[in-house]
Amino acid sequence: MRRALAAALAISLLAGCSWTRGGAAARTLPADRDAPIVYVALGDSTVEGIGASRPELNYVSRLSARLREVYRHARVENLGVGGATSIDVLARQLDRAVALAPDLVTLSVGPNDITERVPLADYTRNVETIFRRLVAETPAVLVVNLLPDLAVTPRFRGHEAEAVVARRSIEFNAALARLAKRHGVDIVDLYAPSQREVPARPELMAGDGYHPSDVGYARWAELMWEAIRSRIRA
Repeated sequence: MRRALAAALAISLLAGCSWTRGGAAARTLPADRDAPIVYVALGDSTVEGIGASRPELNYVSRLSARLREVYRHARVENLGVGGATSIDVLARQLDRAVALAPDLVTLSVGPNDITERVPLADYTRNVETIFRRLVAETPAVLVVNLLPDLAVTPRFRGHEAEAVVARRSIEFNAALARLAKRHGVDIVDLYAPSQREVPARPELMAGDGYHPSDVGYARWAELMWEAIRSRIRA
């Protein structure tokens, strides 16, 4: 069953390449390297940086540092909060993000929805609203990551809940991919790399067996940066 769901996710991602993309799809970051770029990060504990040894080593800080190499006046507003679900982002972070008039927004949310048994329909509705408002009310380049495969983390691998979180990771990612493509939001696939790399590279995980380590966040930032770099106007 897990292989069938994973195959369906892969097919949906590939098929999405031919879908009509609107919303934020054509947005770019400016050619002016003196532009005062505002980067806003939305999401959960991975956005806050739980698992990193220092704040500057989480993936948001790493992305901000890369942005400043291009835009010397770039600044970051990290609104991520540990434990946040999609409804928390919608209710407690989104208004603040819109008010900041961001040029770039990244979103990472879903693992807490999975572990707290939030229905897929509720997650889908929340993310749909987040995307719709960001597209309508900001000029920002929007980037979202697919969720890593929670089942390969030490916290869940070999545990009773492994099969459930594996299935829900795939289902949530399929919904996330559909919504992102509908609104023209760039998608970064963390799911497939996590499946390949986490079991082979334990150093990617923090001591809690769930959050990324410094090394894991460096890899996360590397994958995210590829999507952001492609939106920087030459």
